[in-house]
Amino acid sequence: MQKNEGERRGVEIKVPLLLEEEASLLPIALLHPDVNDRSNHDRNQNKKDDLGKRAWVESKKLWHIVGPAVFSRITTYSTIVITQVFIGHLGDLELASFAIAFAVSVGFSYPDDLAELSGALSLWMIPLHFSFVFYFGLQRFLQSQLKTSVIVWVSLASLVFHVIVSCFVYKLGLGIISITVTLNLSWWFLVLGLFGYVIFGGCPNTWTGFSTQAFSGLWEFFKLSAASGVMLCLETWYYRILVLMAGSLSSAKIAVDALSICVSINTWEFMIPLGFFAGTGVRVANELGAGNGEGAKFASMVSATTSLVIGLLVCFVIMIFHEKLAMIFTLSSAVLGAFDNLAVLLGITILLNSIQPVLSGVAVGSGWQASVAYINIGSYYIVGLPLGVVLGWVFHLGISGIWSGMIAGTAVQTLILVALTIRCDWDMQIRIAKIAASNVKKLASPNKDLSIYT
Repeated sequence: MQKNEGERRGVEIKVPLLLEEEASLLPIALLHPDVNDRSNHDRNQNKKDDLGKRAWVESKKLWHIVGPAVFSRITTYSTIVITQVFIGHLGDLELASFAIAFAVSVGFSYPDDLAELSGALSLWMIPLHFSFVFYFGLQRFLQSQLKTSVIVWVSLASLVFHVIVSCFVYKLGLGIISITVTLNLSWWFLVLGLFGYVIFGGCPNTWTGFSTQAFSGLWEFFKLSAASGVMLCLETWYYRILVLMAGSLSSAKIAVDALSICVSINTWEFMIPLGFFAGTGVRVANELGAGNGEGAKFASMVSATTSLVIGLLVCFVIMIFHEKLAMIFTLSSAVLGAFDNLAVLLGITILLNSIQPVLSGVAVGSGWQASVAYINIGSYYIVGLPLGVVLGWVFHLGISGIWSGMIAGTAVQTLILVALTIRCDWDMQIRIAKIAASNVKKLASPNKDLSIYT
């Protein structure tokens, strides 16, 4: 029967046809290969959809922390930039003096008039540095409770206060010292605003008054904060050293002016990656605390990608509008020309700095602060700085050579942090996080009440 049917259709059938019940036992993909292709396509499409949804959800969680952090950092640093803008329009000497004073230095081979004015400004900036001690502690205290809106509003109020007072001081011609005093007042305004919020009932669950429990676990806190402090100081000082080294070059005043504008723009933009630094640290720590190593890895990837895209956009803006940006700080043709020669290096620095803080945030969330501090020492001060000295003085490339060498140090640091993050054993980090959490619970649950004030 089968053979006759086959001959009638002109097809030779060498195997018996399957009965209906036998055919139902075979995988449908063997009977209908096109179904297999469609199922694979649907599966891949679902994975893409799931990845997109995960990225969107993670981005919302991340920006809930990063958005206010970036805004508050930009507004607080804007007080310094605005001060530099007003001082820059007083003259080249005043702009260079402010740059050196803000780099916390006096002298360093600078001309006598520049060194003298820088020294005077440095004395007037001492109150500013004391405000940092209180501000950053209060900022972290509120940020850890996700009370970021408070930081945003107080920072905005401080910025408005600073702009108004600086305009009056500039219009009245009170000079560079008065503008510097205005900067001090604005930062202490910020500190008092956050301090008042905490003291007068803004944090009822975490601040009920001073207690001797505040002294428990101080050694553990000191070790962690010391490592974090060293890590951040090594990063912050690195590019400030550029300003100091510029004093040994010819035309120190012009070189310092141009470089200080570059450093200010770079630091201003750096507030965005620093916001991602804070947000990434929180997200990674949260996921590790919840026992989700894959979530911690995904959070770091989303954060790094987002920060990199923003860095690329800012880099393009710098490349296109660098002349107009420099004119915000000064109208000196000599300084504008020197800044123009450094614009490419500024763009590269901004691009590298868009990734490095995020990876440092992963390190903070994972408790690797000490390791990153050693990485910073090696990449910045053993590779970057000596290379910059060689390029700047031995090869006579000047400030461009110094900066190029330091960019190489940042690149080395970024590559090491990328490798460290890729090779991270997230399951091990979960176990470490659980041990740390148990230690915190022991410290937070003493046998007796030590409260002395409520």
